[in-house]
Amino acid sequence: MMTKLRYILLIVLSLFTVSPVFAQMIEDPTTWTYEVKSKGNHQYELIFHLTIKKEWHIWSMTPGGDGFLIPPTYKFDKNANVQLVGKTTEDGVKVTTEMEGIDGKVTYLSGKVDYVQVVNVKGACKITGKHEYQVCNDNTCLPPKTLPFSFEIKE
Repeated sequence: MMTKLRYILLIVLSLFTVSPVFAQMIEDPTTWTYEVKSKGNHQYELIFHLTIKKEWHIWSMTPGGDGFLIPPTYKFDKNANVQLVGKTTEDGVKVTTEMEGIDGKVTYLSGKVDYVQVVNVKGACKITGKHEYQVCNDNTCLPPKTLPFSFEIKE
């Protein structure tokens, strides 16, 4: 009986240690590009264009669920010439549903998603920072990933 319990415990522990290794071996299914659009009067949209491979999704910035989901976040480095206007927004097709293993409804996006941050600037400048995100499919979630970003404003 004790041997059987040890065997089951060994299998469970193996799953917890091997699963993250397999997740790290999967290539990131996202492609990010960055764009600046002038709105006039020293105001710009910083656009994070995201394309996600089929079968994968990214959590919404307000994912719902039980609080363990990792939504995308955008952190801008301090710059005296840049003022953020409001919060970063997301634009894409949202799916809200229940998922096995998660309490409550969750919201995610697939395919193409744009994240937009409006800024006011004083003259030409470089806007930098980092964004973090996590993508999942029906079987696994990849570890969160952090990427640097940079936008050039040429006034």
